Order: sequence, then structure tokens, then C-alpha cells
Amino acid sequence: MWRRLQTLAPALRRAAAGAGAAPTPAAARAAPFSTAAAAFRRTTPLLSGDKPLTVEDIVPIATGHEREELEGELQGKKRFDMDPPVGPFGTKEAPAVIESYYNKRIVGCPGGEGEDEHDVVWFWLKKDEPHECPVCSQYFTLKVIGDGGDPDGHDSDDDGHHH
Repeated sequence: MWRRLQTLAPALRRAAAGAGAAPTPAAARAAPFSTAAAAFRRTTPLLSGDKPLTVEDIVPIATGHEREELEGELQGKKRFDMDPPVGPFGTKEAPAVIESYYNKRIVGCPGGEGEDEHDVVWFWLKKDEPHECPVCSQYFTLKVIGDGGDPDGHDSDDDGHHH
């Protein structure tokens, strides 16, 4: 819903601004939309510009990670980096560095540009264990940026036992 409002807000602002101008034939055909947009502008804080937007203005029932993500977006920050890593093709001498909060992570290799591009190959990338893609020979290494540990919560000190 938030992304839809971000996409629609500029169009609604333009329509509302045009609603106060003298009607032209094109404006007359769009009058129901312009009137609705103007009414929407008067009744909601989303387009009024009177105060900064809050999560309550957008999705009042957002909680947890969704709320953190929305708060971050309103401040112009990303709470969760969902974009795939982008960088030069990894070689044995200069591998592609993938960051993780854990000691291992699932990584997908789409290959390089042009002829080197291939279907995504998924694999586990582990700390201190460089990995070579079996299709395009791109090299990857893992850089742990958090506390480390196993992503499933079962570190090696568990000895494979579940308590």
C-alpha cells in the first residue's frame, strides 16, 4: 500500500492543483477525478504537507519489522537492504565480496554480462571458504559484518544436539 501511495501521490497533487484552474474541455472530461482528488487532498494528511508523514498516516496497524521499514523509508533510509550486490566480476585474485551478518549465507550467481550470463546458480557461501561458480567460474568470498554465528541458530558448539 505504501508503494502505491508513493506512486499515486504526485499524480493526485497535479490533479488537485489543476482542479482550481478555469475548466478546459480536457479538464471538464476529467472533472470527476479532479474533484475527487481535491476532496482527497482536503481530508487526508498524506498530501496536505502540513506535517511530516508518520507510519500512522500510512499504515496505522504496522508493527515489528514492517513498522521499522516504513519508519526508515520516511527518513530516507533503508532498514533492510534487499537489493542484490552489484560489483565487478569476481576472480580468484579479486573475488566478489558478499556481506553477511552470519558465518554463512545463500548466494545466487547470475553470471557476468553478455555471454557470461547464465541462469542463477544458488549455493551456500561460508566464512573463510571462497566459492567458485561451476558455470561461469566467478569467485566469491564472505565478509562477516555482524556477530557471526549460524543463521539457523545452531552453532557448532551445539554438537548437533537439539535441547
